[in-house]
Amino acid sequence: MLDDQLGVVIEPSLLELAFTHRSFAYESASKQTNERLEFLGDSVLGLIVTEELYKRYPDFDESRLSPLRSGIVNMRALADIARELDLGKYIRLGKGEEVTGGRDKNSLLADALEAVIGAIYLQFGFELCTQIVRRLISTTLDSAFARGAGLDGKTALQELVAALNKGVPEYIVSEEGPDHDKNFTAVAVVAGITVSEGIGKSKREAEQIAARIAYESLKNELPQP
Repeated sequence: MLDDQLGVVIEPSLLELAFTHRSFAYESASKQTNERLEFLGDSVLGLIVTEELYKRYPDFDESRLSPLRSGIVNMRALADIARELDLGKYIRLGKGEEVTGGRDKNSLLADALEAVIGAIYLQFGFELCTQIVRRLISTTLDSAFARGAGLDGKTALQELVAALNKGVPEYIVSEEGPDHDKNFTAVAVVAGITVSEGIGKSKREAEQIAARIAYESLKNELPQP
């Protein structure tokens, strides 16, 4: 049960709203969607993570804190957490999204998680919401903290590619969605070969994610000491 996983009981009407995708609202002639809760939850989540990073790395400036945060608060990481909570089965979708596998789309799962966080914040306040969010993202946080500055994926990849004598990595970025809710996709290309893909809410985030995935994929090509 979701209540047991979260440790709180969210008001049914608020929880229903958190899981109402715009495709469902459109087909049911409802004006209520989870987009406002998602917007709120995204800000709350960002603040919680930013505070954690600020305290953990007192000597880091913004240029080093930002990629760290992107490694924690990104679509793929949030979607993975949503899958652990099995949020997909609760999302209210329109028929079109249903038949195209919307319940397992990273974007919809990440949005639903952010909407749930927004709902928790509204009902229980920031302190309890922070406790719950820290628990939900603890594994992701620990991984980010363990790697530290290495989460500056673009720098790490550039250094690795240079060590491998493969030139300079390139990024091909595309975007989709309305201005207020764009998704960016970055493809990392090394020596003319597509190595990885990253999806984020900004060009910078998408490139960082693609770079980190590419780094993990290529690092084993380094000669072993």
